Amino acid sequence: MFLQADIVVKAVMIGLALASIATWTVLLVKTIQLRGARRQARRALGIILAARSLLDAIRQVGEQTNAIGRLLAVADDELEKSRGLAADGIKERVAWQFERTEAAAVHRIGRGMGLLATIGAVAPFVGLFGTVWGIMNSFIGISQSHTTNLAVVAPGIAEALLATAFGLVAAIPAVVIYNAFARATGSYRAVLADASVAILRLLSRDLDRQSLPVEPRRGLRAADAPTLSIADSAE
Repeated sequence: MFLQADIVVKAVMIGLALASIATWTVLLVKTIQLRGARRQARRALGIILAARSLLDAIRQVGEQTNAIGRLLAVADDELEKSRGLAADGIKERVAWQFERTEAAAVHRIGRGMGLLATIGAVAPFVGLFGTVWGIMNSFIGISQSHTTNLAVVAPGIAEALLATAFGLVAAIPAVVIYNAFARATGSYRAVLADASVAILRLLSRDLDRQSLPVEPRRGLRAADAPTLSIADSAE
């Protein structure tokens, strides 16, 4: 049926076949990428929840290039640049940067999903266009042959309907895969949000430690007691 179809219908079928190949390619690539990102994020979140200070969390997580590693780097950089400033302002600026970092991470992990949405929305209509074109050519052939014999009419209509079948084969998996990835991306976003809250909690705890005096030793007046720094509290 494909070989006997009109050139326009053939082009539609080829395009839909390529769209289907693109859908399954995105499925393979994004599945590997999402699983790896979620696994790393959950592992880092567990470390942060168990850490006693921001410096402790940075040391345990290490120089990772994942999203949570970038969140820790943002908090550490802002803390370094804001030494001596008010604690509330530091936490507010870190929270702003966390929002941008989370948005960039979710956008990065969601690349390719737009293609799935486009294929799922457009493929049925492209297939329908091929069907309409094929049936139109079949009717033209009927008028030229001056016969309504089913043996003459049926092959052209079947070739035209094949284009609709190609459109559905390309669209249905794309929609299902897109919805599955949307749920997985939402779960990944939730892990990043939990990590942001955990890092802000460590940061707030360190800033509070910095502002509290150390309990004075015997013979040392409270006014002369040294104050804790973030590095000292982490050690």
